[in-house]
Amino acid sequence: MEKGLFNKRVYEVVRRIPKGKVATYGQVAVLAGAPRNARFVGYALHSNPEPGVIPCHRVVFRDGSLAPGFAFGGPERQRLLLEEEGVAFILPKGMSELSESGEMKDSNAGASGLRVDLARCLWDA
Repeated sequence: MEKGLFNKRVYEVVRRIPKGKVATYGQVAVLAGAPRNARFVGYALHSNPEPGVIPCHRVVFRDGSLAPGFAFGGPERQRLLLEEEGVAFILPKGMSELSESGEMKDSNAGASGLRVDLARCLWDA
């Protein structure tokens, strides 16, 4: 599939992900008609032509983790955008709560160990 057509399909799929839900890169690839091309979904989203319109923050890794290279403000921005939409997160093992700033208490890991609760928030496309 031609790159421009693939990117267009990715953007069409991602626009349909509802608030409060997420999709995985692999799920978007399948829905865009190119299974096994999850990595290219990431490339397409990194060059999102309409940030704020195409909600690329709603696309996560298959384990629910956030993209370390989230192009529009980093993983902390992605987490905040998802939390504002009501997306639930799972704390890393051994961590029981977050401080008000979103940092894990008693840890140097920050919030990067958080994962989206896919059982509750995965888009059923």
